[in-house]
This record gives sequence, C-alpha cells and structure tokens, in this order.
Amino acid sequence: MILYTERLILRPWEEADAEGLYEYAKDDRVGPIAGWPVHTSVEHSREVIRTILSEPETYAVCLKEDNRAIGSISLMVGQQAGRDLPEGEGEIGYWIAVPFWGRGLIPEAAREVIRRGFVDFHLDTLWCGYFEGNVKSRRVSEKCGFTYHHTNHDILWKAMGDIRTEHMTRLTREEWKNNFTIKKLSESMIPNALDLAWKVFFEYESPDYSPEGTEEFRRIIHDPEYLAGIEYYGAFDGNRLIGEIGIRPDRCHICFFFVDGGYHRLGVGTRLFERIKEDFPGRTVTLNSSPYGLPFYKAIGFLPTEEEQLVKGIRFTPMKYEEKYGRTI
Repeated sequence: MILYTERLILRPWEEADAEGLYEYAKDDRVGPIAGWPVHTSVEHSREVIRTILSEPETYAVCLKEDNRAIGSISLMVGQQAGRDLPEGEGEIGYWIAVPFWGRGLIPEAAREVIRRGFVDFHLDTLWCGYFEGNVKSRRVSEKCGFTYHHTNHDILWKAMGDIRTEHMTRLTREEWKNNFTIKKLSESMIPNALDLAWKVFFEYESPDYSPEGTEEFRRIIHDPEYLAGIEYYGAFDGNRLIGEIGIRPDRCHICFFFVDGGYHRLGVGTRLFERIKEDFPGRTVTLNSSPYGLPFYKAIGFLPTEEEQLVKGIRFTPMKYEEKYGRTI
C-alpha cells in the first residue's frame, strides 16, 4: 500500500533505505525520546528495516520530490499494538528526522494514516502515546485532534532498558469527523478545488460518460468564461481539502460538488450542503446531477425536475432543492 498527501509519499520501507535511515537514526535527538536506541551502523539500520519496519502498515515518510525516507509512521491494529486493544481500536506511532522538524510533515502524514484507520480499517478508536518530555510528539497528537486520556507510570521500557512515564491520547471516529471544518475558499484555493473536482470526477464519474463527455468536463474546469462568478466552499481535514462546492450565487445553482473518495460516506457532502443552506436561506437550489451522484442528492432532499439529458457527452439529471420539500438532515 502506498499513500499520498500534498507533500508526501507514505510507502513500505525497503532495504535500500538503510543508508539514509542510518544518517538520521544515529542522531540521539530522535530515537531515545521516541523509545528506541540510536542506530550504530548502516547494517544496524538494515536489520531494523528487516525486523521492525517491515511490519504491516508501517510506512517510510518520503518527500514527493525525491522519495527518500526521512521518517516513519505506523498504524497498529488491535493486538498488533501490544496493548491488548480490541480489534476495533488501533494505535499510531511516528518520528521524523531532525532536519525536517517544524515543517508540519508528520501531522500531514498522521492525518492520512488516521483516515486509513477510520475509513479503510473501520476502527472506532485510535490511540497515540508519548513519553514524558517528548513535547514535539505531544503537539503532533494535539494538532491531529487527539486528547489526553490517561498516564502510565513506572513502565519498564525494554527497548531502552529504563523506567518511563507514558501519556496516552485518544481520538474516536466521531471526534475525528467532527473536526472537519467547512469554510469559504479564498481565490488562491480555487485551483486546488478544481484539481479535486477533476480527480474525483475522473475516478468515480467518468466511467458513466463517453470520451466526449470526459473531455467536455475537463474543458469546462479550465474555461475562464464558465468559471467566472462561481463561489467555492471547501471541507478540510486539518489543512487538507477533502471536499468542495462551487455555486453561482445569482442563480443559486451548484456547478461543482465533489468529495475526495477517501472521505466518502462520512457526512462531508451533507455538511457542505448544510453550509450552502445557511448562506442562502430560503433559496431554491438547483444542480445537474451525474448518474453517480443521483442517490446522494435524492437522500439530502433534491428532486428531479426533468428526465436525464445528454449534452456534449455529459449525462445529467436537472434537480432542485426547496426548503418546503427538502427534509431536515
């Protein structure tokens, strides 16, 4: 499994990473505070890759620009975490090399691993622990929505042969979903919104279209005349744009409505539409639904106004939402 974020690739560790791992893991500011000893040689690092970093759901954190491992992050599910956790719970752990501290890279990686835990593994709860004095790790967990739960005192930590105090933080699936934010997008964010629209359209909607229809959609998201006057709202997981609505305020017509596939069925689309209803109270809202989106729009209260149409290869069903017909979500 390879995961992607805005700046990062999260991929399995490879033995070829040993030299780079040693370069960073020999620094005594990294391992001991996280609970593992300083690496003493390239061969030591290679053995760690073979025996520890080869575990399932353990990822090398790499910058997209060179795919070089600069840190590590893992998702341990149930008994794999070594804490007698039930199968519906998991734990994340992470570290990053000193030259990359302070750039927000580990929170970015952690949010993607958290998403994988809750969406792909259907977990109910995630845990994240840090040792007394590891302020950087605590701050990462806080940025990702974890809150303090309890402290384990006087732990014999075998990897280091010492006694430690460990603080445990927790994040539930519902807390994670409630941390998503909805806001109006600035001009600088619009290209990101259109990139998301194309990504989701191509993956989920273009299979229902002819090549002509796919090309027509690609054309309109690059057409300044078509895009003029559209206002955009975005849904965010931390700093990551995970959903967007583009609406023409004069006609209250939704032109774009897309949610990243990794966040489907989490209520993101519903929350985006709730924001539209708040900002345009009492207005009739219209849109042209793709075949893929039709069940969702019906579920949030839109009604078809005409039969499906086909224009320039684009299949769509005109729909409208009126408060007196729409149901409360």
